[in-house]
Amino acid sequence: MDASDTHTRPRVDAAVERLRAALRDRIPCSPLTDLIDPDDVATAYAVQQRLTDLRIFDGATVVGRKIGLTSPAVQAQLGVNQPDFGVLFDDMAFAAGAELPSERLLQPRAEAEVAFVLGADLVDGPLEVADVRAAVSHVVAALEIVDSRIAGWDITFADTVADNASAGLYVLGSQRRTLAEVEPGKVEMRMLVDGDVVSTGNGAACLGDPLEALAWLARTAREFGEPLRAGQVVLSGALGPMYPVQPGARVTAEITGLGSVTTIFSGQEDRA
Repeated sequence: MDASDTHTRPRVDAAVERLRAALRDRIPCSPLTDLIDPDDVATAYAVQQRLTDLRIFDGATVVGRKIGLTSPAVQAQLGVNQPDFGVLFDDMAFAAGAELPSERLLQPRAEAEVAFVLGADLVDGPLEVADVRAAVSHVVAALEIVDSRIAGWDITFADTVADNASAGLYVLGSQRRTLAEVEPGKVEMRMLVDGDVVSTGNGAACLGDPLEALAWLARTAREFGEPLRAGQVVLSGALGPMYPVQPGARVTAEITGLGSVTTIFSGQEDRA
């Protein structure tokens, strides 16, 4: 999209303001379908980029990317059929076992994922699986807390792209493994909320293999002009269905070969 386009720019500005107001006022907003066609990916990513630029201007630092909508189960939950990506900022990361601030979230849902930490830039070459595999420093279990600013998660593909791929917060596990020690495409996952299993899945649910998701992201990020860099974290996508969480919930992801990661949400007042 040409940001100077007289037809497109006002729609981008209006979408940006609607999403920023939802965050500022802590009230989910209406879908963006009156501003962005559900299939207008270019304009949706232009909104995301504008929001990213504003976060950086306000002092946030980009520390990685997240891949969304990789699992058929999550695609079915949201009625979409392709992956997207968003940006991870430094203030989204929390240590394993730390209490997550429920007040920062509007409509949180938890996902269990494989996270990659890059040891090299992903800029040159075809960026196929072999290339991204060589660039990975280590992998860890991760919990991603997705959070739509769109009321009721009533989203199209363009809505979630514009809304930074519904990114919220994330927690990385402490057990680091190299790709010589674990094969992401073969892991099995269980996610528990307050001790009950609420989601199961495996590495194959993430575009067939989380490394395939990483390769897709590497190519797409380069195409958009912001390649993946050494040291960045990549959340590769859900291994099974996402699950809504409430204040006070305790969430654990168990992933074979990577151990487990647990987090607790602050507050009890809104628990059913």
